[in-house]
Amino acid sequence: MKNKIEIFCTLGPSSLNKKFLKLSEKKIDLLRLNISHIKIENLERIIKKIKNYSKLPICIDTEGAQIRTKIKKKINLKIGHKIKFFQKGKVSLYPDIIFSKIKIGDLLSIGFDGLIIKIIKKANNLFYGRAVSKGKLENNKGVTLLNRKIKLDYLTKKDLKAIKIANKLKIKNFALSFTNSYEDIKKFNKLLPNKRKIYKIESRSALKNWKKILKFGHEFLIDRGDLSKETSIEEIPIFQRRIVKDVKSRNKKVYVATNFLESMIDKSLPTRAEANDIYSSLEMGVNGLILAAETAIGKYPLESVNFLLKIINIYKNKKSF
Repeated sequence: MKNKIEIFCTLGPSSLNKKFLKLSEKKIDLLRLNISHIKIENLERIIKKIKNYSKLPICIDTEGAQIRTKIKKKINLKIGHKIKFFQKGKVSLYPDIIFSKIKIGDLLSIGFDGLIIKIIKKANNLFYGRAVSKGKLENNKGVTLLNRKIKLDYLTKKDLKAIKIANKLKIKNFALSFTNSYEDIKKFNKLLPNKRKIYKIESRSALKNWKKILKFGHEFLIDRGDLSKETSIEEIPIFQRRIVKDVKSRNKKVYVATNFLESMIDKSLPTRAEANDIYSSLEMGVNGLILAAETAIGKYPLESVNFLLKIINIYKNKKSF
C-alpha cells in the first residue's frame, strides 16, 4: 500500500468560511495560514473561527527572509518610468531595514508580472527607481534582488508576534519561509521545540546550502514560485527532481507547492498540463501537494481540492487503458 499523500490548503477570502471548512474536512490534511497575507491583529480571530468549524490542524506559514512591497494604490509602470520608494509612505518596502541595505544599481524583480526596477539614486529616507521592464507595482508582492543577495533576519517582527499567538492557541504546525541555511533551521528548532516544522526551499541560498539543510531538517516544501524568481522557470523541473530524490533517500518528507491548478483560480476545470504536472510530482514520490491561490482567492476552491483528490486516487490505483 502506498503511503498517504497529504493535501495542504491555503486559506483566504475564498475558503475562510463555514461551507469550505465543513465540506473539505475529510479531504485535506492541513490548513495553511500565510502570515504574509494576514494582518497580525486579525490572526487570533481567524484561528478561532477556523477551529469553530474544523478540527483539521492549522499551519502558520511565516513571512521569513523576504522583501515585500507596501503600496497604497496599484501603479502600472512602463519602461523608463521613475518611481520613489519612501521609508514611510504610499510606496514603500518591507521590512524597514531594507532601506539601509539597498544600493544604487540594484535590480528589483517585483511580483510575477515581469516588473524590474533599477535603483538609480538614494537619499536619507527614500530611493529612486526606474522601470527597466514594464509591469504592475502592487501591494504585498515579493521582491527579489537580481544582482546580489541581501542578508535578512530569518523571521520578521510580525512572524514572532504570529508565533506567540499561535502558541497561545496551541497550534502545532509551522513552516519557515525562505530557509536559507542550516543555521536558520537550528534557530527555528530552538524557538519551536516539540512542534512540527516544515522548511521551505525557495531561494538560491537554500540550493547552495542544500546538503546541510537536508541534514538538519526533516520535512521540506519546494515553493516553485519564489524559487523560479531566484533561479529560472526552466530550471524548476531539475531542482524539484533533485530535491525530491535527495529527501526520499534520507527517508524524510517533501511537499511541493505553486501552480498545480493555477487555471482553476478563474476556471472550473484545469488544463491537461496541470493534470500531468500533478501526476508527475506524485510519481517522483512527494509526500504531499499544496494548493495556494487556488483555495485562497480562487473561484473554485472546493473543486480544486476535489480534482487533486481525483489525480491522487488515479495514481494510487494505477488506472490504465
